[in-house]
Amino acid sequence: MAGNSDPLTPRAKLAVTAGKAVAAASRAAGRGSGSVIGGKVALRLDPDLLARLAQNLDVVLVSATNGKTTTTRLIAEALRAAGPVVSNALGANMPAGITSALAGGSDAKFGVIEVDEKYLAGVARDTDPKCIALLNLSRDQLDRAAETRMLAENWREGLAGSKAVVVANCDDPLVVWAASSSPNVVWVAAGQMWKDDAWSCPSCGGVMQRPGDDWYCGECGFRRPTPSWALSGDHVLDPHGSAWPIHLQLPGRANKANAASSAAVAAVFGVPPQVALERMYQVQAVAGRYDVVQFQNRDLRLLLAKNPAGWLETFSLIDPPPAPVILSVNARGADGTDTSWLWDVDYTRLTGHPIFVLGDRKLDLAVRLEVANQHFQVCESLDQAVQLCPPGRIEVIANYTAFQDLRRRVGN
Repeated sequence: MAGNSDPLTPRAKLAVTAGKAVAAASRAAGRGSGSVIGGKVALRLDPDLLARLAQNLDVVLVSATNGKTTTTRLIAEALRAAGPVVSNALGANMPAGITSALAGGSDAKFGVIEVDEKYLAGVARDTDPKCIALLNLSRDQLDRAAETRMLAENWREGLAGSKAVVVANCDDPLVVWAASSSPNVVWVAAGQMWKDDAWSCPSCGGVMQRPGDDWYCGECGFRRPTPSWALSGDHVLDPHGSAWPIHLQLPGRANKANAASSAAVAAVFGVPPQVALERMYQVQAVAGRYDVVQFQNRDLRLLLAKNPAGWLETFSLIDPPPAPVILSVNARGADGTDTSWLWDVDYTRLTGHPIFVLGDRKLDLAVRLEVANQHFQVCESLDQAVQLCPPGRIEVIANYTAFQDLRRRVGN
């Protein structure tokens, strides 16, 4: 187990030291956490460093379009019941950020690692995971990410023959297609609110049939597998049929689904559902998401939504009308520069809410809201939007870089 022997060669130790020094310099210069630049420098000095850092850890990888960061946090909390955990908790989820995170966990037993969808196969090769959690696949960053079916195909090829236990959401046909190449899959019925990326069969291209919560392809017979774990209301059903209550401080159905998947992962490592779910209650906010902050004598709840599936889930958990809503959208490199995805979001769900619009692409969003017959005001700043908001807690929904901008402004 971890800590028994030192897997690091002199070169690897030099790489870790150099990476930490560069990260510290980056932080001192006010350029963020420094984890990515530190990891890049370390990997340049020792390209095998990620594999070396992972070899004494029991590793779980978490990948999805939505919910990766939160689920990684929930799993990390659950596994701490069984030993020390190292995790990329701030969401730096490409090889450099993952390497940087693992370099800081010399005494850890478990590595709980969030992985960007495009890098999953490569990181799985390097880290030899004991478990891989696959939650969902949907359209995101249209200019950068591969089309969802291609991503599912990449996962399927990359995970074929993997020794890892794959914990996969059986309600997402793309995830099922990706996981089906693995010899050891634990299926979780975690639900799927957004279905618009899975109307055609990933196996043959035929039209999916979706009676109730079931799904199958009428042409080739590809169908929803039988789950051994399931989200049922406010409970997780385990493979023995026992129902365990979910107590979370995080809001919404999507986070209950994340908890169900996390409980299934924890069981792979021997942590029982009751212990795992009790520990998940500790998580109040994840990298600022769901935080309620005070700003200009008002309560603002900060919600991150990066793509149509994420916006749909977020609309389901905001306070009812007439709660004021601030929407902020950017289209910088980290967001994806193509905002056509705004047309896939059903903004009629905001009817009755006073809406205030911010961000680099506020006019794109304004056109979309106009077409959806919503009442809104375009604002130049968060300060102006908050001053215009009627009474009540303000729900603030933003995509990735817009969310970071808002956190800086409110000092979160």
